[in-house]
Amino acid sequence: MRVAVYARFSTDMQRDTSIEDQERLCLRLIEGRGWSHVKTFADRGLSGACHTRPGYQDLLGFVREGGCDVVVAESIDRLSRDQEHIAGFYKAMAFQGVVICTVAEGVINELHIGLKGTMSALYLKDLAQKTKRGLEGRVAKGKSGGGNAYGYSVVPGDERGDRIINEGEARIVRRIFEEFANGKSPKQIARDLNRGRIPAPRTRLWRDSAIRGHVQRGTGILNNELYVGRLVWNRQRYIKDPETGKRVSRRNAEHEIQVTAVPHLRIIDDELWRRVKQRQKEIWPKQKRAPQKQPDFWQTRRPIHILSNKTHCSHCGGKMVSVGRDYLACSNARKLQTCSQSKGIRRPDLTTKVVELLNHGLMRPEAVKAFVNAYQREFNELQKHRFAATNALRDDLAAANKKLDGLYDAVADGIRSEGIMARIGELEARVKQLRAAQDQQVEASPVLMHPNLAEAYQRKLGQLTSMLNDPAFASEAIPRIRELIDRVDLRHTPQGWEVVLHGQLAALFNVALSDKKQAHPVTDEPCFIGSTKVVAGAGFEPAAFRL
Repeated sequence: MRVAVYARFSTDMQRDTSIEDQERLCLRLIEGRGWSHVKTFADRGLSGACHTRPGYQDLLGFVREGGCDVVVAESIDRLSRDQEHIAGFYKAMAFQGVVICTVAEGVINELHIGLKGTMSALYLKDLAQKTKRGLEGRVAKGKSGGGNAYGYSVVPGDERGDRIINEGEARIVRRIFEEFANGKSPKQIARDLNRGRIPAPRTRLWRDSAIRGHVQRGTGILNNELYVGRLVWNRQRYIKDPETGKRVSRRNAEHEIQVTAVPHLRIIDDELWRRVKQRQKEIWPKQKRAPQKQPDFWQTRRPIHILSNKTHCSHCGGKMVSVGRDYLACSNARKLQTCSQSKGIRRPDLTTKVVELLNHGLMRPEAVKAFVNAYQREFNELQKHRFAATNALRDDLAAANKKLDGLYDAVADGIRSEGIMARIGELEARVKQLRAAQDQQVEASPVLMHPNLAEAYQRKLGQLTSMLNDPAFASEAIPRIRELIDRVDLRHTPQGWEVVLHGQLAALFNVALSDKKQAHPVTDEPCFIGSTKVVAGAGFEPAAFRL
């Protein structure tokens, strides 16, 4: 009788030698019955409830090809713990005329399939309930109920589930949140992290999906509430698709979700979290659509110009929309022909003039002084973080070396085991990594401000137009400039285009026109200053100019 052996262990908690142990028992059975062993199939670390296991599928193919007369396993639950799958396996073997024999039960018949299949299914259900109950108690104590999130390290010891902040990874988390809040997309952030050779959480490279995640499911770095000191557990459950064997997530009811305060694990502040959530709402608005339908691309793309969706026609109030590559024109005049203003305006000319107004307002001495003070505060904060990072790296290296010295002493005293040697290898690799990081660190310099900082500020403002065309700066600069502009009204006259700005930028420009307020109120009569005029408005101070 030709015999095929099947062995399996389901979790990483079991030893890899479990496969060899099972095979040894099966070979003993084969020798005792005088059969001939032809091949062994095995699956490592795979659940018995999944029928897509590679070794299991290879065994089925081997049987269909007539490769064996008997299938031997340690017990039925090694073949499958699912009632449907074990019954299907038994039918497939019976159809091929192949006998199933196990070390525990002997030759398998319909009675074994019914009883053992039911017992295995109940075992899985009971195990899942007990595991969930244990995790619920652990989470209530503020301990981890699952894997380790990026930004934290596992606390070694007998008590499992404790985490501490990993300062190196925490800095990356803060950087991701800050850059996203300031206008960078997850794809840009991932690209910059990979360019800086910063290790990703699990894979070799950072991916935008790991940063973006899923807002409603709470996945991804930008949606992990643990970073603000809230441990959220049981937000969703997983159910296996009976056809594919793959897990499918289902969101739990709100009353089933468990939230525990863990302030000692906070990495970012509430204000930064609020900014990120607000930007997510702006980028990915909730829309009523058919299930599985993707949002239209124009509904979610980010503005790439400072005046996108802010320009309006002064004749009819309609929106000025893109016409061709570089022009804006009234949508009502072009599409509905209900407006007489059909002429278009070049977007680059309009943007350049708005940037000129911005420069004019920010060149004020008060603005320059505010910049210098803000720059100095930011510089001091960066220096403080740099010193803290250097000290943390030095402390980590000292701690790793101390542990290594203790293990070296143990080996010298004759205490030598696989565990100790493996731990020595891990620590030596850690020391090497820390020293490499230490060599790459730039020595923190004392706080010295550039003597011509104000001139540098004014020079940079003069370069603002070119910087807005640079992708490295535009993603952060454009959203901030857009916040200063509420609306832009455009009217074409015989003298050229008249453009009226509404918003903070207009107020900033008007303040820059004079050192103090005029004694008399501004009237509807235009007051020309060069090519610029200031007009009055209802409840606001708009700025107008001609192109």
